[in-house]
Amino acid sequence: MKRTLKELYGVGVLFFYFFKWPFFLGFIYLYNNGLSKNYILIALWFYSFILILKDLYILITNKSSK
Repeated sequence: MKRTLKELYGVGVLFFYFFKWPFFLGFIYLYNNGLSKNYILIALWFYSFILILKDLYILITNKSSK
């Protein structure tokens, strides 16, 4: 069980590290072109949005501290 949780965590990290921008922009495009309401995809979109905001916050705070 512990190994499975570690693998899921690793997959999640890799998925959202490399795929958050394409998913964020692609979902907006698909939603505006007739994608029906899918609450799981909407939740993943909000999660991607939060991760993007976190990355921008870290980028801004690291530049101001130098």
